[in-house]
Amino acid sequence: MMHFADSLTFSGRKAVAAWAALPFPAFSGSSLPDTFSAHQQDVPWKLLSSWREQKVSCCFAQSVVLRGVCKEKATSCPGQPRSPLHSCESPEQVLQQYLHTQFPGAFSTSHVLQQPCDTRPPFPQFFSPLLTSRGFLLDKAQGSSSAGVESIPVLAALQSSPVLHSLLSGLCRDLRARNVRRCSSFFTAGVEQDDFQEALEELKTLSQCYETGFGADGSEDEADSD
Repeated sequence: MMHFADSLTFSGRKAVAAWAALPFPAFSGSSLPDTFSAHQQDVPWKLLSSWREQKVSCCFAQSVVLRGVCKEKATSCPGQPRSPLHSCESPEQVLQQYLHTQFPGAFSTSHVLQQPCDTRPPFPQFFSPLLTSRGFLLDKAQGSSSAGVESIPVLAALQSSPVLHSLLSGLCRDLRARNVRRCSSFFTAGVEQDDFQEALEELKTLSQCYETGFGADGSEDEADSD
């Protein structure tokens, strides 16, 4: 994983953020172009970090994997206007076209796998009744099924993006706010005060590598006077 993350980082960046759509929000019977066309304003995956929700506005590099939807029909629903996505000849091209549209200029790799994610027992059945047994969305709930959700389509992504500026600078602020001298076990474990301060400075420098310069994270900029 470390080497994989390294392939997505450059210009001093060392970390990537994990995102996922579990399940991927595709309606039963709809095509992949239909699904992505419904998410032109905001991508259908969410940040997995415990940091508060962030909207994905841009990224520097990313790797995206979609699985479990390539068997769906490639045609659009009747009456729905066609888009460039509907002109693609394969699920791989649909995903790549969507990423190019949402993140122009970003380095993107993508893969589409046929096999969905298996969610049969002992996988916990915490899914909405608005899902079919194959994990696709329904317009309205059908009564509870004894079979449960047996599989789901999933999209997962690793991104080097400005979101990490907020996350890393927030972590740095939280660490600076704590009086670590009161934690005797912290330093008896072998950590020196100077090493700790140096690590904080490196964390601050790393967070600055994810600044974009056009205000995407202006509200989260670090405001310390240390």
